[in-house]
Amino acid sequence: MRIMALDVGDRRIGVALSDPTGLLATPFGAVDRKHAEPSDIDEIDRIARENEVEAIIVGLPRSLSGQLGSQAKLVKTFVTELSARVDLPVTMVDERYTTVQAERMLRESGRQPSRDRGLVDASAAAVMLQAYLDARR
Repeated sequence: MRIMALDVGDRRIGVALSDPTGLLATPFGAVDRKHAEPSDIDEIDRIARENEVEAIIVGLPRSLSGQLGSQAKLVKTFVTELSARVDLPVTMVDERYTTVQAERMLRESGRQPSRDRGLVDASAAAVMLQAYLDARR
């Protein structure tokens, strides 16, 4: 079962995909936020169809205390719109620390996270997706 993960931000949406067996997560890329029609949701739907995705998870940003802030409200609105427009199950998951983990992994591999924010967003989505896949096993 191939799963897509989304790390939704104001400027970009990081995208990661699992392998067809649902064991490994890989960064896919980033979708620039358009906030207009045709929208970023259309692009996500296209990626999902082309890659035979069967479910989507979306990171819900929480504060360190677990509270939902203003960004979480924006993500919930995005999830509502996404769910209405794609014919796939959409689930929200906790995304705390995923960006920090992604930046650390990129630095350890010799990359400069500050130079490619899209890569950071996609890597954060992959970190979130891998945690989700591991928890399902």
